[in-house]
Amino acid sequence: MGRRSRFNRGWRPWVLLPVLPMVLLGQSHIKANLREPEAILVLGGAAEREHFAAELAMQHPDLEVWVSSGTNPEYAQWLFQEANIPPDRVHLDYRAVDTVTNFTTLVTDLKAEGVESVYLVTSDYHMRRASIIAQVVLGRYDITFKPVPVPSDHGSAEPLLRGLRDGARAVLWVFTGQTGSSLGQRLSKS
Repeated sequence: MGRRSRFNRGWRPWVLLPVLPMVLLGQSHIKANLREPEAILVLGGAAEREHFAAELAMQHPDLEVWVSSGTNPEYAQWLFQEANIPPDRVHLDYRAVDTVTNFTTLVTDLKAEGVESVYLVTSDYHMRRASIIAQVVLGRYDITFKPVPVPSDHGSAEPLLRGLRDGARAVLWVFTGQTGSSLGQRLSKS
């Protein structure tokens, strides 16, 4: 009687810790499938992303378009005007300096507008990294996203390590309000 079997040693809730991220990711995927996107979020870096977003905006005439650090303002305004997207539907923002700040500079604006779900537009090879960051940054404000990859000739997806690095930067932002981008800029100048 003095010895307990190895299955009867008592409840240890810490054993569920590895499962918690999967539960949270599952919950956000369910929400993303239940919520219709209310805006289009375009990550700058390639003009074809904005072209693709203009086509998507024509298919969804009620959605506003948010472009983070895309092409120059004159070209972007012309592009959306050519697609007959009214200027009041298009928000051009140039505060971001990298993929993490594409999200961190706009997430509070999206939330202030009452947006709870977005179409996330970026190149196909960039989508994995963007999705990792979006999960953290947009998820912090309970904003879900549906990935809409733009086909490219780039080939394979970016390395997973790059996505994990930027995912860690996104977590840093959640806890500190800092993305680490200024550190990267200082190191590149050295």
